[in-house]
Amino acid sequence: MIFIDQLSKEIEIKYPPKRIISLVPSQTELLFDLGLNEEIVGVTKFCIHPKDKVKQATKIGGTKKLDIDKIRQLKPDLIIGNKEENQKEDIELLMQEFPVWMSDIYNLEDALNMILGIGALVCKKAEAKFIIDDIENSFSNLLLSIKNKPRKKAAYFIWKAPNMLAGSNTYINEMLKYCGLQNIVEQQRYPSFTTDELLNLQPEVVLLSSEPYPFTQKHVLAYKNIWPNAKVELVDGEMFSWYGSRLKLAANYFKQLNSNLF
Repeated sequence: MIFIDQLSKEIEIKYPPKRIISLVPSQTELLFDLGLNEEIVGVTKFCIHPKDKVKQATKIGGTKKLDIDKIRQLKPDLIIGNKEENQKEDIELLMQEFPVWMSDIYNLEDALNMILGIGALVCKKAEAKFIIDDIENSFSNLLLSIKNKPRKKAAYFIWKAPNMLAGSNTYINEMLKYCGLQNIVEQQRYPSFTTDELLNLQPEVVLLSSEPYPFTQKHVLAYKNIWPNAKVELVDGEMFSWYGSRLKLAANYFKQLNSNLF
């Protein structure tokens, strides 16, 4: 069968696929939550959910550093990746040998379309629709709860040394809006800042993500020294950057975070 991915590329697969490799943690979790098990033969070393199931699949390297030879040995009939998470060179190489379906996600709508697209791809349309309905309902309730609250200016850190923040034109930027926050970083993607440049930002809220850099309480104190009047919080990075079925948990998490910040 022929499918179109989120890069508008056409791929042809044996349907339904029986040997699937996932190159992205959030999409790996989605595949299992759609009800697939033995069909998932390969995942990255960063694919950690669901913990009891990812162990069964062969590890094929990291999202940015794939083990191409190991992927070849698994003989997949479908590979699922993401434009931002995976390296273009790796994907182009794999496309020469295998069907590769790519996602490209910047907002909630893109994420829901991805879930629907992968559901169709793996013969799990009904299961995908159930997950989408759950997510849409929870986010609708979230929006109602924050509707009349003022927005606070926020900085969201993804890395330390250098200080890297999530900027505009990112999925994280969109998720901040659902927390009742306005991203103070106007630069696109993930710009880095010196300490002096950080001082000029003056955020009201500073969020330190659990991934990809594992911020801890000692970092809270360090950034509190830079911005003594700001609210500095450790946050679960999976809620802000995993765009698969983990979104079922994200809205309630954002609602609680909003309550803590306001």
